[in-house]
Amino acid sequence: MDTWEAGLVLWGTEVKSIRAGKVAFQDAHARTEAGEMWLHNLHIAPYQAGNRWNHEETRPRKLLLHRSEIRRITARAEEKGLTIVPLDVYFRRGRVKVTLALCRGRKHRDRREALRRRTMEREAERAMKDRTR
Repeated sequence: MDTWEAGLVLWGTEVKSIRAGKVAFQDAHARTEAGEMWLHNLHIAPYQAGNRWNHEETRPRKLLLHRSEIRRITARAEEKGLTIVPLDVYFRRGRVKVTLALCRGRKHRDRREALRRRTMEREAERAMKDRTR
């Protein structure tokens, strides 16, 4: 529905892991707590050469937004069924940025339909592979 760009507060080894592309967005979402926006469940893999100073993989990370933006986003997200999710993590002028989007979750029947469609596409692809052999 809408997208925003926010800064991300990180520790040293997290930046190196992001540069290496070791980020997973599965189950990641943003929440407002005490007037601040936090990103939960964003998985950043431990840095391979990080030794004991490595970071926790899915810790909550603070998002850097203006107070007015946080209020506006929170007001929109409180509508029924809306969630704030990260779409992309990238570097801009040496700083890590994340693109946030306001999304409506799928209904249960929509999830089943998507699963059914994926299964059918997978089976059709396998049949085409077998045919070409």
